[in-house]
Amino acid sequence: MGRKKVPEIVKATEQILDHAGVSYRILEDEKCCGSVLLRTGFLEDAEERIMENLTILSGSRLLVSCAGCYRTFKIDYPRLFNVKIDVIHSSQLFHQLLKEGRIQIRGDLKVTYHDPCHLARHCGEYDAPRKVLEAIGTLVEMEEHQVNAQCCGAGGGVKAAYPHLAEKIAKKRIEQALDTGAEILCTTCPFCKYNLQFHGMKVMDISEIIVSLMGVPKSAKIN
Repeated sequence: MGRKKVPEIVKATEQILDHAGVSYRILEDEKCCGSVLLRTGFLEDAEERIMENLTILSGSRLLVSCAGCYRTFKIDYPRLFNVKIDVIHSSQLFHQLLKEGRIQIRGDLKVTYHDPCHLARHCGEYDAPRKVLEAIGTLVEMEEHQVNAQCCGAGGGVKAAYPHLAEKIAKKRIEQALDTGAEILCTTCPFCKYNLQFHGMKVMDISEIIVSLMGVPKSAKIN
């Protein structure tokens, strides 16, 4: 999904890596991780895709912005094929770069955070995105957050198979976000951003917020 429907996340991530002096390369023959195929029951197709990826990705450390990709590489590949993939989610890397002083973020934003299901409940990553957002300004939590966070409505093939249900779930989640009084709803998954962004609140990936505030005065706002 990233390059086609939310290319801004790819661009922002590249800008952060360049700014921090992180060496990286983009795979020209990149394949889908197989997450949606696994979640929707196409197991043979998923295993075929995974085998292709194992050939391409062997020996590489993977940086992913998608929570579904992170869960698939971290949990499903080892479970299905007994292989360990060296994978890190973008929010984890950004937190690491922030702690090392390789990126500096200055802002005074009031932000709420949506936990992607695959990153949070499935993989237990709640802290890294929040530490980054706390450096940006004030983080205000929705009524349902962390382990109790509501799904955005897009994952597991729901957006493709049941678009009206996905829209209904997204609207409910946006209502919770608006109730916080936050200026921005931040998330760390392209599926979440894509499904939430059409329902009356500014929704940004964490990479976009970082790029907008790197090295700007503390009083700056995002337009």
